[in-house]
Amino acid sequence: MNQPLAYVHPGAKIARNVVIDPFTTIHNNVIIGEGTWIGSNVTIMEGARIGKNCNIFPGAVISAVPQDLKFGGEDSLAIIGDNTTVRECVTINRGTIASGQTKIGNNCLIMATAHIAHDCHIGDNAIIVNGVALAGHVTIGNYAIIGGLAAIHQFISIGEHAMVSGGSLVRKDVPPFTKAAKEPLSYVGINSVGLRRRGFTTEKIREIQDIYRILYQKNYNTSQAVAIIEAEMEATPERDEIIQFIRSSSRGIMKGYTGV
Repeated sequence: MNQPLAYVHPGAKIARNVVIDPFTTIHNNVIIGEGTWIGSNVTIMEGARIGKNCNIFPGAVISAVPQDLKFGGEDSLAIIGDNTTVRECVTINRGTIASGQTKIGNNCLIMATAHIAHDCHIGDNAIIVNGVALAGHVTIGNYAIIGGLAAIHQFISIGEHAMVSGGSLVRKDVPPFTKAAKEPLSYVGINSVGLRRRGFTTEKIREIQDIYRILYQKNYNTSQAVAIIEAEMEATPERDEIIQFIRSSSRGIMKGYTGV
């Protein structure tokens, strides 16, 4: 690669048809897949692995060392899947010894000025809106949408197809298929519009609604609700995903909205 006014370290592995705009710097130990465009004034540091047909907009910094005082300089990665767009001034830190990598899936949209900290794992088709701040070790499921300026506490999990409203402070896990809003962050329904757009049938959406009515609207505690869901609801992939998410939550799930 010999891009005018851009610096590409000789140790970087860049596919032949990658476009790199001027004033961009690409460090050693970087791999970029074919069809990707790197805008001007982008910095891609050691450990970056960027897939095919990605778009990285000006000002982004990919794979900088973690903002973690425990980080000891260990080798780690920042992985971005295929067909993902990273908009202006996004920062994505590489992983630590905890997991070895920060990972963003395929077909994601990371909007301008978002920050993705070390050891975050983001699934496919997720949307991270402008100004979102993800602390370390956050997990976000496939098709999740995180609204603008939301702040996500470390070690939080957000389930598949969930939607978090803009400006939210996320201190508890957000189960799959739900909408989260209010302060403190609370369940405000299921993401029925998003589910319909992704091909979920009316019957499947009703099933998910029935599960969350038991969890959030019947005055059971979480353990009681999970036991009832497991005993009374037909076993389906969606039911099992919800139960597994709740049981594996280390921080506890968000509560129902009380209106208080």
